[in-house]
Amino acid sequence: MFSYKPHKGFLMTVPDVIFLFFFIISYSSAVHYGLNPSRSEFKWICSNGKTRCTRVEADYPSTETFSSVELCRLACGDASALWPQPYHISIKNRGLIVINPEAIAIRTNPTFENVMSRDVIEVFKDNLRKEYNNCLSHMETKLILNINWSSNISILDWNTDESYHLEVKTQSETAVQININGKNIFGVRHALETLSQLMTSYPENDNSTCLALLRSVLIDDKPIYSHRGLLLDSSRNYLSIATIKKHIEAMAASKMNFLHWHITDSHSFPMETPSIPNMTVYGAYSRSKTYKYRDIKNLIYYGLVRGVRIILELDAPSHAGYGWQWGPEAGLGNLTVCLNQQPWRQACIQPPCGQLNPANQNVYDVLEKIYRDMVGLMPWSRIFHMGGDEVFIPCWNNTEEIVKYISGRGRSTQVFYDLWGEFQEEALKRYDKAVGNKNSKIIIWTSQLTDPFYISRYFNKDRYVIQTWVPDTDNLPEILLQKGFNLIISTKNAWYLDHGFWGTTKYYDWRTVYENQILLDPGVLGGEVCMWGEYVDDNGVIGRTWPRAAAAAERLWSNPMSSSKEVEGRFYRHRERLITRGIAADAVIPRWCYYNEGQC
Repeated sequence: MFSYKPHKGFLMTVPDVIFLFFFIISYSSAVHYGLNPSRSEFKWICSNGKTRCTRVEADYPSTETFSSVELCRLACGDASALWPQPYHISIKNRGLIVINPEAIAIRTNPTFENVMSRDVIEVFKDNLRKEYNNCLSHMETKLILNINWSSNISILDWNTDESYHLEVKTQSETAVQININGKNIFGVRHALETLSQLMTSYPENDNSTCLALLRSVLIDDKPIYSHRGLLLDSSRNYLSIATIKKHIEAMAASKMNFLHWHITDSHSFPMETPSIPNMTVYGAYSRSKTYKYRDIKNLIYYGLVRGVRIILELDAPSHAGYGWQWGPEAGLGNLTVCLNQQPWRQACIQPPCGQLNPANQNVYDVLEKIYRDMVGLMPWSRIFHMGGDEVFIPCWNNTEEIVKYISGRGRSTQVFYDLWGEFQEEALKRYDKAVGNKNSKIIIWTSQLTDPFYISRYFNKDRYVIQTWVPDTDNLPEILLQKGFNLIISTKNAWYLDHGFWGTTKYYDWRTVYENQILLDPGVLGGEVCMWGEYVDDNGVIGRTWPRAAAAAERLWSNPMSSSKEVEGRFYRHRERLITRGIAADAVIPRWCYYNEGQC
């Protein structure tokens, strides 16, 4: 801002007059172009066939204008401001009604009401609180929210019915009724998330904001894929519980339902195992960088209330180093081999090296105890991730103990594959023993053993789910489907969100993530976006992951035919929603583009 100080006296010099003239012109120009924060010079209209919000001057000659792009987005487009796009939505009335959220009356079915259902509703209320402040008026508008579900099932797996029905009916200027029906609490939770997205802030004055609600909407919704996941890796770099909770909140806002927690690796073993305290004593980066047993259990419940199930991964036999080195001291021999071997390129894919020792039977006893502890964390243990990728054959081939163990069988690649298969077979037996049944589904990564030539030799299609991490040009998923395996797909050249920050990898923007279409086949359970942890920690992992992961969320929920260009207004709005909820999602466009849809 210019600062003008005239000469003493009442008369101005010619330079003073010229300066004042240009000051007035400059200030007027600043006001005209919206740079004056004291008042808004813009409004928005729903244009382009009622699909896009366009910014116009405040004096635009129309009664159908909105004071913010958020209000416009709520009333504009086939899917309103919703992310992900619902399976079916019918907007009966695009008008908005202002409500005081403090006046919402919530009625539930007492038959199935419990602690979890009350917590689900409290999360919904908390999300609304972040959208308004000190709402004083519109108390006369009665908003009745009827919530009903027909089962007390609290198990979230690939067979859970997550569908819901939602109807908003504005009966008069002072009466709004909302009906939600779901098969279970998870469908209800999704409906409440959708309902929260059908509302946005409505400023009454400088000190008060209420909520605006779309007047009449009918939604029947369900996901296309049953597995809509995000992988987090907290072994390479420790992630705090608070950070993991933020990811869960972002997943809930985006209707993602499986958090794949890669909790251990050769770098560290931060997961507390009560039966074997040595795992964290020898494996955690420090005492403060461990996951306490009770904290993991609480986090699992925190996720469930938000419609997110945590799947723990104990990677083996590769990616196992620190945390396992106490064997000789305890009289159990070498539990791991090639630990921190140098030069590392001769013993592993990535430093520090480390692989479990299949020649030492004590390894399986330790694994069984760890499995038992992990099963105790989970309310159900029918799904577990065993890792199982990137076994480095030269490590075993150069370990005297292992070479002696396979003596007489030779040292061909096939022999080492068979050894790897033996490890997997025994590990599965120990997991089944820990669980107490043989019905669990075991997820493993694609590897040499899942090559179509070998896979049926080592894996039972009725027990194992294969997580593929090949590029979209690779036909491996199609071949594995033909062999009868169920799949989770993590497209390496679109859904690996750590790419672009190391080596020759390429960064995948949200449009690339969104437009990656995976196979639509009964054998494809769904997909996962992956944020591996080599180059992220608490300081950057949220922004690296979000909002890009949300782009995959819509692909996995409704798999629309729309291009990223057609959905960008809703996507940008969803990023703002995440910000409002305290999730530091990274910027994906200049602010100007957010205010001017379709022009970037």
